[in-house]
Amino acid sequence: MACACAFAGSVRSEDAFRFKADRMSGGRAAGKETTLLSGHAEIVSEDLTLRADRIELSGPENRFVECSGQVSGTDEKKGIHFTTARLRYDRTDKIARLEGDSVLEDKENGVVAKGRFIEYNDKAGVTTIQVGVRIFKDELVCRSEYAIYRRKEKILELTGMPVVFKDGDEFRSDRMRVDLDTDDISMEGAVRGTLKEKKKNAAP
Repeated sequence: MACACAFAGSVRSEDAFRFKADRMSGGRAAGKETTLLSGHAEIVSEDLTLRADRIELSGPENRFVECSGQVSGTDEKKGIHFTTARLRYDRTDKIARLEGDSVLEDKENGVVAKGRFIEYNDKAGVTTIQVGVRIFKDELVCRSEYAIYRRKEKILELTGMPVVFKDGDEFRSDRMRVDLDTDDISMEGAVRGTLKEKKKNAAP
């Protein structure tokens, strides 16, 4: 039987959230507040919905959320969706850390980011992606070992053997900056690339 209810007590009304799961355990002793949800676990905190096989809530006013097993999250207001193996989320600072093979999709800007570690800072509008980074937008494909995605400015900064593929062309350098609004690319350090020859239309 699934359990569904909402936290009350010391939690501020605007921060209260709902949860449900197949099983629930834990304690609310002062200074050691923990709640463990397992089996089809789900919590809804403001605009963010998190789902996982296992969700643990801890800290004062359930500040810290730790998810594992088929983790997914959605922020409908911002058009953000992500999947990962493990998630740590700070409800106060609104910072989510995704660990393991992770995918974050920004539907509003048409951007998909993949990596082994992703940190999403909701307040700052900044996402950091590390290890095996792959970022896609329309026909643009970016690869690197480290990337910073500034969502509000629609700017992508790449380091760690970055390479960008655009319309059949290939660009490489030590550091790259991509304007995701215009697809313009700025490069610094050991700049090199390959430009694909465009076929000319035959004269009538």
